[in-house]
Amino acid sequence: MTSVATDGWTTCDLGHRHWGLAGAAGLLVHRPAPGGVQVLLQHRAGWSHHGGTWGTPGGALHPQESPADGALREAGEELGLRPGDLVLGGEYVDDHGGWRYTTVLAVPVARLEVADLTLDAESSGAGWFGAAELDALPLHPGLAAALPALWPLVA
Repeated sequence: MTSVATDGWTTCDLGHRHWGLAGAAGLLVHRPAPGGVQVLLQHRAGWSHHGGTWGTPGGALHPQESPADGALREAGEELGLRPGDLVLGGEYVDDHGGWRYTTVLAVPVARLEVADLTLDAESSGAGWFGAAELDALPLHPGLAAALPALWPLVA
């Protein structure tokens, strides 16, 4: 991971500490499955911020980078996904006042399994999960808070 001018901690207007001086973005990949929709989540390495939780691949936006470009870049770094592997959909913005996390929705263009992914050091695993399985996972707090708004967008 290369350090850029927007890497660093900041505090939003709500008093929360966030990584990414220009905001951050992540990619919520989803697919139809028997019994409903599944989402692809990354298990964050123990040393990372909120390590040991499940969330979307994502991170700090680079200067002048769009949320879609940042989410694709991060998914490439963390899971080995390439832009051609996905079709991008809508976006959901979690605005904390002075800091924003944008979740970019995407679907795979072809069959995509965890064994197809190339995980980096920020990822200790990945998996496809349906709605019923999410309750049993330790979710990244940001994803857990946004999930009620995100799920209707993918379901």
